[in-house]
Amino acid sequence: MLVRLYADDQLWVVNKPNGLASLPHSGPEPHLVQQLQALEPGFWAVLTPLDRAASGAVLVARTPQAQRALQQAREQGQVQVVFHALVLGNPAWDRRELDTPLRPNVGRRKRTVADPARGRPARTRVRVIERFGSHALVEVVPLTRVRHQVRAHLYAAGHPIAGDPLYGPGPEPGGVAQQLALHARRLRFPHPGRGETMPVTAPYPAWWDAALDALRWEKALTRRDA
Repeated sequence: MLVRLYADDQLWVVNKPNGLASLPHSGPEPHLVQQLQALEPGFWAVLTPLDRAASGAVLVARTPQAQRALQQAREQGQVQVVFHALVLGNPAWDRRELDTPLRPNVGRRKRTVADPARGRPARTRVRVIERFGSHALVEVVPLTRVRHQVRAHLYAAGHPIAGDPLYGPGPEPGGVAQQLALHARRLRFPHPGRGETMPVTAPYPAWWDAALDALRWEKALTRRDA
C-alpha cells in the first residue's frame, strides 16, 4: 500500500516500498504509476524515480504545468534527494565526497562501474550518521545523476550497501538486511504553485527499524564483552 507523505492538486510525495518499479516498463510487474492511477486516475509524472530495489520519498507531478516547473527546478539543482544507506564495514572517515567517474550499463547485468578513463563525471557526498562496527548508517547526497550512482560509488569506496544483490553480497540468511538498505529519506523542492521550499521526510520501512535495533543491540553487547 502506498503512503502519501504530502498531497495537493499539483503534486504528491509518496513513500515507495522496496521492490516496486518507479516507472512503467515492458514486463508484467506492477509499477508506481500504475498504483497511483488505481488510487486516483489522471495525470502522473514521476520526477525523482528510485531504483526498484530502493525505498523512500518520490516526487510526482499531478499536472503538466507542475511537471515542467519541477523538472526545471531539478535541472537547476533546486530539488534535493537525501538518502540514508546501511553500508557494510566501518568507514575510516566521517565525511567524504566520492567523485570517481562512473560508466553505466556495463556487462550482462548492466552494472554501473567506476571508470576514470571512460566514465561520466559523478559526485556523491557521504556523511556517517551512526557506527555499529560491522555496519554504518550513512547519509548520502548525490550531486549528479548517473544510473545507480549511490550504489556504485559506495561499492567503489569499499562500503557496499547491505542487502544489495548487484553491488554487494546481497541478502544473507539471518542477516540484518534482507532487502536493499537504501532509502530516500528526505526531499526538498520548491512548490510549483507557491514557490516555498517544501521539506518532506519519509519514515523508514518497518524492516529498517528492526535492522537498526538489532545492530544497536549487537553493538551494546560487543562493548559490554570488550
